[in-house]
Amino acid sequence: MTPDARPSPGLHIATVAHDGRLWDAYLEFEEDPRRLDVYRGRIRFDPADSVDFEEVHPRTTVIIIEESYDAAVAKARSFDERVLEAMLRSALPEPD
Repeated sequence: MTPDARPSPGLHIATVAHDGRLWDAYLEFEEDPRRLDVYRGRIRFDPADSVDFEEVHPRTTVIIIEESYDAAVAKARSFDERVLEAMLRSALPEPD
């Protein structure tokens, strides 16, 4: 992966364990040109023990839609570890 292809940092919201690995969860925002008055966010997961710039960065779809940045961050941080782990499982690619 080239440095330019790395995911944007996002806002770190939690670290969760899944299948023997630690994953950092980040809130990423997506602009909607039709709705500039809302904050739309998704959760990206990065392996905390990433080696050789792994290309596995599973993401949810947009799951947070709030009227302010602070409300969007609060919503993302309100997800407990079980919910975040379930989101991660559903976003991971199917095993070969």
